[in-house]
Amino acid sequence: QLLVTLVQANLHWEDKQANLQMLEQQIQAIGQPTQLVVLPEMFSTGFSMQPEKLAETMEGPSVQWMKSMATQYKIILTGSLIIEDAGQYFNRLIWMLPNGSYGYYDKRHRFAFAGEDQHYSNGNKRLIASVNGWKINLQICYDLRFPVWARQQITAQPEYDVLVYVANWPERRSHAWKSLLIARAIENQCYVIGVNRVGEDGKGINHSGD
Repeated sequence: QLLVTLVQANLHWEDKQANLQMLEQQIQAIGQPTQLVVLPEMFSTGFSMQPEKLAETMEGPSVQWMKSMATQYKIILTGSLIIEDAGQYFNRLIWMLPNGSYGYYDKRHRFAFAGEDQHYSNGNKRLIASVNGWKINLQICYDLRFPVWARQQITAQPEYDVLVYVANWPERRSHAWKSLLIARAIENQCYVIGVNRVGEDGKGINHSGD
């Protein structure tokens, strides 16, 4: 089996310290065995278009925080952050293991409607992680609207068992969010986990989790 905890938090706008503190309290409060804890997209800042101001490197405090949480609570921790790498900015999902090693996935499809394509570079390779014999395909928010990017390659056996989407998906488009999560599960014959933030962000956009 695979025990997963989803944290759909109301993020503090562009306030890393407040978010990491609040999320640590959420992780602390889980109070039952869990193997994987999933945080929303850009969990330390909200969906900000200010990477120049907010980006960190892979050696920065937010990745260190993930490492310390994963080790301390003996969990795999995942969610996305604003990362600077080789002079480029990425919306990067990090898959942090309790032993401090990690994998990462850079968001492939940037949300041009919010200008994400003007501020962030896109990734071009998928990350399929494995835990307890489960294979997990990790994706971010707007990727959900591109079925080919998630398409299951089945040869002798399925390529993955679970699709995970971490998001800051607005409430006014929640019907699409809920419908597309179901669609991806049906077409790929897999489980789908969607983790969205809740509450209002710094741009007055409301989010309903779902």
